[in-house]
Amino acid sequence: MGTKVKFMPLCGVHSEAPLCYLLQLDDFTFLLDCGWNDSFDTNLLKPLQSVVKDIDAVLISHPDTAHLGALPYAYGKLDLKAPVYCTRPVHKLGILYMYDHVLARLAVSKFNTFTLDDIDGVFEKSIVDLKYSQHLQLTGKGEGITITAYAAGHLLGGTVWKITKDTEDIIYAVDYHHRKERHLSGTVLETFVRPAVLITDAYNALSNQAFKKERDHLFIDSIMSTLRGNGSVLIPVETAGRVLELILYLEQHWATERLAYPLVFLTHVSYHTIDTAKSSLEWMSDTISKTFDTSRDNAFEVKYINLKHSREEFDSMLTKGPQVVLASTASLEAGFARDLFVEWAGDPKNLVLFTERGPAGTLARVLQAEPAPKAVKVVMSKKVRLEGEELQAYEEEQRKLKGLDAAGTSPATDTVMENAGEDGPERTDGGTQSAEAAEGQVLDQVAGLRAPPNVNGGVNRLRETFCDGFTPPAKAVAPMFPDDRVMTDWDEYGEVINPDDYKAPEADHMEVGSPSAANKDANGGQGVDEGQEEMLDEGPTKVVMEEITVQVKSKLQYVDFEGRSDGRSMKTILAHVAPLKMILVHGSAEATEHLRQYCIRNICPHVHAPRIGEWVEVSSDTNVFKVRLTEKLMTEVIFKKLGDYEVAWVDGVVGKPEEDDVLPLWPCNDGTVEDEPAPQKAHKAIFIGEVRLADFKQLLTAKGVQVRASKDRTT
Repeated sequence: MGTKVKFMPLCGVHSEAPLCYLLQLDDFTFLLDCGWNDSFDTNLLKPLQSVVKDIDAVLISHPDTAHLGALPYAYGKLDLKAPVYCTRPVHKLGILYMYDHVLARLAVSKFNTFTLDDIDGVFEKSIVDLKYSQHLQLTGKGEGITITAYAAGHLLGGTVWKITKDTEDIIYAVDYHHRKERHLSGTVLETFVRPAVLITDAYNALSNQAFKKERDHLFIDSIMSTLRGNGSVLIPVETAGRVLELILYLEQHWATERLAYPLVFLTHVSYHTIDTAKSSLEWMSDTISKTFDTSRDNAFEVKYINLKHSREEFDSMLTKGPQVVLASTASLEAGFARDLFVEWAGDPKNLVLFTERGPAGTLARVLQAEPAPKAVKVVMSKKVRLEGEELQAYEEEQRKLKGLDAAGTSPATDTVMENAGEDGPERTDGGTQSAEAAEGQVLDQVAGLRAPPNVNGGVNRLRETFCDGFTPPAKAVAPMFPDDRVMTDWDEYGEVINPDDYKAPEADHMEVGSPSAANKDANGGQGVDEGQEEMLDEGPTKVVMEEITVQVKSKLQYVDFEGRSDGRSMKTILAHVAPLKMILVHGSAEATEHLRQYCIRNICPHVHAPRIGEWVEVSSDTNVFKVRLTEKLMTEVIFKKLGDYEVAWVDGVVGKPEEDDVLPLWPCNDGTVEDEPAPQKAHKAIFIGEVRLADFKQLLTAKGVQVRASKDRTT
């Protein structure tokens, strides 16, 4: 039998919800993307939670929240343990996306759905980086399966996945873009021909985009007219996605026109986003990589864009005039963009310029409606430090949790010390103990070691365990510990030395790798900065929430910079690929049904659009047999070079299966098979591939044959 292929959506079908799907090849299960929305609603992940133990591998196509946002939660809270495969830019930019989300929410709330440690746990331990066109053959349970990443053209490192087993080749292509842009080349999806199954999205099936020049002019003209009118421009953007295209365009325009208006990129990880882009030129368009190879000019060495990663830094610019700010997040559900919208929306001179459609149900989507609302209600939250009675109540609660009294003394210590006399603690045999023995009793009881009070070994153990050689004064009768203890790692050669401890710190450009500046990742990066560390360790606080009504007087405009193929282009590409079977995902119900009907009429009859939790089987109607060529047959085979491959004729006879269920193939004249005809020594010539008239004409001309072109054909 052939490979059994089944597919089931967990989220993101007949809607614009995040992408998350199961693909099963025999008994091996892939998770295709693991997306979430900006509200981080755990109800969306209930279908994933029910199947998390069955997942053997995860394939991530893009670094944004809609494609990998649930990874930290799935690995940190749902106990997903499968390896994650993606390209290196998706890996690096995905960390930045998730860090920005957590830091933006921690600044105004007690966000604990997932933590920075959860992010580090999955991105440092479970990610396997792949290059484009790199064939990775899985092992173990996935023996016989090959996965390959190809360029999708939507986001940096974005991937079209090809999954192959036996005669089955499955293409997973969502959010692709065929046009070449400033920082990315187009997708290679058109290079695939007649795959067994194509899994693709219907997100843009009903949209038609304007020409690139018209779009660019509209974008710049809107910005410049606002600035000249003494207004500011807010561009809500994602952390590290399509903002790279906008940065290149604005940087180029500011340099060409020598503009003095402040241009700001404001996210919690803005420095790291640009650093990652500067180190990923080989994943970008040919123009960018060739320019760097010839002149060493890095397109992301920005000179006009101010990189700010906190509100304090942004406010310190003291800019009172017009300015352009690219701030996260694009949905306006959190982050600096939400704060600036509330502050700027009341000024009719300002402009809020959207470059991508906001997810359904978000503030950005509400503002993009036709007609735009005159007023919107926004819930704003902030954290304030506890003071007065609230602070005292909090400290009292913490003392109770730790088992301390009002003076901060452990009850265990009080029990031991209350019987201590002027000459020392009272012994059980009626005598008195020395100060050292008394210390041993106190420390032993506090630590739970329960050593006899008159045995000095307990004191020595505690000194070694807790004090690292610290010797308290001889008259001390209470536990004493040094305050500056440092836990040191040791190996067989002595103390482990971290070379990064001896490097000069870099102020601005450090790579994100861990939740604190003291913890370095495997690449020598640095995590959040000092200001963000203070935010993470801010002491007792409370969250104050307030619903306010924002009068929207500023201009609202949408210019499509999403970087996805539109409906007309999608249909052309799908007709060229011409898959045998199709599965449609990620698109509104209207767009999905429209594309399904079109594909049934014009591309292939087998088009599926399953619902959440619905399995569909898309196996090919073929039987597959594995055949092993015998050594005698291989010695008689004559290979001919054909491009990158070698081909040969094979005449043989299939024998009986052996122990490994693989059929042996002998040459026809082998004595093991009787009454077989003698092998044919010569074969008719065949041509493999396609004949192009231009190549054929060139060949005939080289052989001295005169060729002339007519209206109908070449003669």
